[in-house]
Amino acid sequence: MQFMLIMNETEAERSKRDDPATAGAYWGGWTAFVGALQQSGIIINGDGLQPPHTATTLRIRDGKRVVQDGPFADTKEQLGGYFIIEVPDLDAALEWAAKSPAASAGSVEVRPVMPPRSTAPAG
Repeated sequence: MQFMLIMNETEAERSKRDDPATAGAYWGGWTAFVGALQQSGIIINGDGLQPPHTATTLRIRDGKRVVQDGPFADTKEQLGGYFIIEVPDLDAALEWAAKSPAASAGSVEVRPVMPPRSTAPAG
């Protein structure tokens, strides 16, 4: 079964990426986590994301596009990246989520991935 681990970080945690005093420990934690995912053979895909200020949010309102610079909502945690993993069940996915650096300073949302749907007509 595939699960998406959605990594959320606080702004303070995210800022450790670029601070020379904290960048080594920050990236070291992520390097170890990604290495463990790769070594386990469960990783399907994953990417880190650029900071929230680089986001663009689009909505359709009254049939018109409304484009906003930045993330949709002002929150205490920001989406930092994701991993798609394939494990037997939710308990295994939660075990991996707990190992993420984001779990200690932010949160990790664990969500099942919908299986592909056939687009062929029934009949």
